[in-house]
Amino acid sequence: MTTKPRILQIGSFAGSPNANARLAEQYDVVELWKYEDREKALAEHGKGVQMVATSANMGCDATVINALPDLKAVCSWGVGFDKLDVEAAKARGVVCSNTPDVLTDCVADLAWALMLATARRVGQGERLVRSGQWGKTKGAFPLGVRVSGKKLGIVGLGRIGDAIARRGDGFDMTVRYHSRRQRTDTPYTYEASLVELARWSDFLVVATVGGASTRHLISREVLEALGPKGIVINIARGTVIDEAALTDLLNQNLVGGAGLDVFEHEPSVPEALYSDQAVLLPHIGSATWETRQDMEDLLLENMAAFVKSGKLLTPIA
Repeated sequence: MTTKPRILQIGSFAGSPNANARLAEQYDVVELWKYEDREKALAEHGKGVQMVATSANMGCDATVINALPDLKAVCSWGVGFDKLDVEAAKARGVVCSNTPDVLTDCVADLAWALMLATARRVGQGERLVRSGQWGKTKGAFPLGVRVSGKKLGIVGLGRIGDAIARRGDGFDMTVRYHSRRQRTDTPYTYEASLVELARWSDFLVVATVGGASTRHLISREVLEALGPKGIVINIARGTVIDEAALTDLLNQNLVGGAGLDVFEHEPSVPEALYSDQAVLLPHIGSATWETRQDMEDLLLENMAAFVKSGKLLTPIA
């Protein structure tokens, strides 16, 4: 009888079709989220744990990494790793993986869904119909703005940013981007100044990484440059936008609109954002059956590869 490798699972993969069951079938799983005292659970059950299974939202901090004496790898479900302490892992010789590429198209699609919904006031119109007020309110329904042929600025031209830009080609948009470094393999124009990119843009889409290096990158100055006709879309991380500044500028009509799938302190969302100028979603960028299945498969493939060869398929550099 073969002994199953012991792993630590930070939290339930409720958003994935069969991940919990598949992990339980293949591994001896320490289900950390079921213990009230995490520190005690790590001390009692951490010995022998060679891998951690987690997600972009749950992460894995230095406390967990350093509490597992036999830890060799952390495998994360999702592309972002700002909540995974990669440096603490490296210090321990622990390798980390995520699930890139498989969610690119669905997140890019959602960015466009937010762009169209915000520009054309889709949420506001849907609420009007559902409330039975269509035809009963004074005045015409507020006009939206055209998307086709406009100027699209993208903050972060990685996999997802590039997919968003390519969709812009189909809408006859002019595309510019701002990233940490200029790319030489893209037809899109690089803008070194984020403020100037915002000033130029009709739509500013945030697709950069999260974490300390990009916290409040979309500052009040950037938002003011975007202006009262500009629309900001965020499918990256909530911390990238100065949420207080965005809320204030929206309510003063100094920013034209916002389509947000992520928030600075999610799942808490400021009530001041509950305006007809904003379209708000509960962090569902990758939430399709196809993508969640692909993410689940890649998570388990990374873990299986590590058990077999000591190497990960999609390591975080």
